[in-house]
Amino acid sequence: MTQQLKREGWEIGETRVRRLLKEMDHSCQVGRVRVTTTNSKHDHPRSPNLIKEQDIVFMNQVWVSDITYIRPGRKFIYLAVILDAFTRGIRGWSLGRSLEKALTMDALRMALTRHPAPAVHHSDQGAQYAAAEYTDLLNDTGVQISMSAVGQPTENALVERFIRTVKEKHIDYTEYNNFSDAFVQLALWLEVEYMTERIHSSLGYLTPAEFETALVDTQLDPLLMNV
Repeated sequence: MTQQLKREGWEIGETRVRRLLKEMDHSCQVGRVRVTTTNSKHDHPRSPNLIKEQDIVFMNQVWVSDITYIRPGRKFIYLAVILDAFTRGIRGWSLGRSLEKALTMDALRMALTRHPAPAVHHSDQGAQYAAAEYTDLLNDTGVQISMSAVGQPTENALVERFIRTVKEKHIDYTEYNNFSDAFVQLALWLEVEYMTERIHSSLGYLTPAEFETALVDTQLDPLLMNV
């Protein structure tokens, strides 16, 4: 349908066609493609789930991480994200053309550069997160490593829900001209719209940025501290 519309003189992309058809209760599948972003069949050491019975009660206590794919047209690109489990704030992210370890390493380096290291870093058991370069950086920073059990996505549910939000609120309704355009648009949505404009009921209807600022102000105010 996209190609036919272009033949008729319409300047329109595949993503917009899918969105419009979805709004009209039609479907426009580019093809049935199954993309796996988690490869748990590797020889790297595994870590137990340290957060399964843990109450998450402060900022930078636990970071949660995951990878998803984006299909702008017929090629795939990949998004790695790291989220603070308490504030829902984005700690780091990276966009790449492949699932090579640089994807997750770039997200982790961004997170550790911009924010204090967490007590625990949680992920699935994918090869990117279990690789020595990734775990060595966490160990060198004094971060405990936690992993979900294989085949148990609910053990990483918070970041799974975040990724679903990214897709439903941005990716499904956005056209990317190329990789650079996708990077710019995702950066705007993740760092501006999500962090400073989207309120969360779990945060008392504040944005993640507002919630984190309130936490910092409370911690620094001697009148509100038990000292």
